[in-house]
This record gives sequence, structure tokens and C-alpha cells, in this order.
Amino acid sequence: MEEKTNVMRLLDKSNIPYTPHSYADTAALSGEEVAAALGQNPDTVFKTLVTVGKTGTHYVFLVPVCRELDLKKAAECVGEKKIEMIKSKELLPLTGYIHGGCSPIGMKKRFRTVIDESALLHERILFSAGKIGYQVELRLSDLGKAISFELCDIAE
Repeated sequence: MEEKTNVMRLLDKSNIPYTPHSYADTAALSGEEVAAALGQNPDTVFKTLVTVGKTGTHYVFLVPVCRELDLKKAAECVGEKKIEMIKSKELLPLTGYIHGGCSPIGMKKRFRTVIDESALLHERILFSAGKIGYQVELRLSDLGKAISFELCDIAE
């Protein structure tokens, strides 16, 4: 794969090992289709979801593509009364990413990031490389060198 995304460049710059994956030549749209196109267990492929709490604070959550974000558990985890998904049109100006290509690495601002604790069951996880058609695979310990995150039970 010759094409590098900004996420890959950031990882390279920090000497963080990762495996790039591309599904750009497939018709995969949903997270589960992406996992299938890459021949990966859907439990190891995570989607990046951006939310806003009742306080107006934004949060980033990563959950396996085969599961959904439990808004109640997520709110509890970050100490909010309630959180909701941001609108698609708010995603690009807020994060610099478009829907379907949102990565927890390289957002315009650093947001509190929570990854579903099921990630601990896997040696490596995959998530968007910041562009539709591209994913990066890395160890949680290596992801922790790129961004700060916490683990919590947030998927349903």
C-alpha cells in the first residue's frame, strides 16, 4: 500500500509500529463489511464515534463495529448526565475527519477518548486511518503512545 494517510504519517513520526490495511478497492461501507473485506474478526475492528455531553464537552468513543455504543454507560464513564452523537455535518469542522473516515489519532483537538474494554481481549485492534478505505492495526500499548485514552465498558 503506497498511500499514506495523516494518521500513518503521525504514527511513523512517533516511531509507533502499526500495520496498514486498505479496503479502498471494495464496496465495503459498514464496519462489519470493512472487517469482512479485510478478513478480520469484527470484534477487533473498532469504529470511532464522536459525542457531545450535556455539559457541551465532546468525547470520542471506540467500540467494536459489530456492537453499538451504549450512551448510558458512556455517559456514566465520563461523568455526564447524558451524551448524544454529534450530527454528521459537525464532524469535519470539529475533528478534521469525515463520517466513515474518523480516527482517534490526529483530530484537530484532543478529546477525552474512551475505548471499549473488550479491546483488552485482543493483541491488536484496527480502526480508521483517517480516510475512508484505510485502517491501521496496532497494539493498545502502542496506541497509548499516540493518544491518551481510558478503557471502560461502553458497548452494548
